[in-house]
Amino acid sequence: MPTDTPGLIGYALAGTLPVVVIGALLLRYTRGRAMTTSMAVLVLIPTLATLCGVVAVSGLMFGAEFERTAVVLAVVTAVTVPAAILLGREQARATVWEREMLEQERAAEQSRRELVAWVSHDLRTPLAGIRAMGEALTDGVVSQPEDVQRYADQIVRETNRLSSMVDDLFEMSKINAGALRLHLEPVDLREVIDEVLATNRPTAERARITLSATQPEDKIVVAGSERALGRVLTNLVANAIAHTPPGGHIDISAGTDGGQAWTRVDDTGPGISDTDLPRIFEVAYRGSSARSPGAAELGSSSGMGLAIAAGLVAAHHGDITARNRAQGARFEIRLPLLESAGRR
Repeated sequence: MPTDTPGLIGYALAGTLPVVVIGALLLRYTRGRAMTTSMAVLVLIPTLATLCGVVAVSGLMFGAEFERTAVVLAVVTAVTVPAAILLGREQARATVWEREMLEQERAAEQSRRELVAWVSHDLRTPLAGIRAMGEALTDGVVSQPEDVQRYADQIVRETNRLSSMVDDLFEMSKINAGALRLHLEPVDLREVIDEVLATNRPTAERARITLSATQPEDKIVVAGSERALGRVLTNLVANAIAHTPPGGHIDISAGTDGGQAWTRVDDTGPGISDTDLPRIFEVAYRGSSARSPGAAELGSSSGMGLAIAAGLVAAHHGDITARNRAQGARFEIRLPLLESAGRR
């Protein structure tokens, strides 16, 4: 057993360094695994290194002093290892949460940039048209009554389009900010579908598309906002009309299963490409194919109709999905069904 300071340091290093090296290798091996394992290894390294250092300095002589040291280290290990595991789990949860929040913030920031760029571009077109027609009327370039009336009608249409875009932006900003507050009350989905059918049928007829509804006789009652659900279905139907060729058919259907109410909008259009399908409900996503959200959405000239629909459905604690059928695409909404739903 060494008695001088240099000797004690040498024996202590000889006993502790191997433990530290082995611990470092274990940490490297467990780097990609649970954080609780890494925390336990981190606690055990100094404890075992201390024990090995004491053994080396004592010259492998296990006397009363060594026993006391071993007992203290055992107690310290019994207390710190469980504490390290618990703290490691909490730290792991916090780390995962922070990583998810960071990814969401990055995605939201990217989405906002795309949205601003997109809307800025789309706003220029109607504004430029309104400006040109207004200057033509002011300068007297257009003077014939029928031309003046045509220009005035076009200005009104472009103004309505701008108003719709601003409304969509306001709705989307509330959804993204989590500020959307809906007053939920019992709503019969069949009544919502009837209203959407009546509102959109003239548009479908002008596009030479058959718009119909298939509904059960029993009520389909959900907790929802009639205005918001009507907006969702209107956006889906308008999107279907925009991408269904003349002579096609769009069907709105509804039903219940598994304690849920469902509503589907089926069309006979070209369907959705595999590239666009996973991102079709994203804000400002234009897609790469002829059928892309916002390519020609009627009723939502801002091109945010599908994103707004997804946000409103989420506010109802429901789900919205899109998939291709043998011919055309299907958009499906699922909402919790009220247990107290009555029957007709």
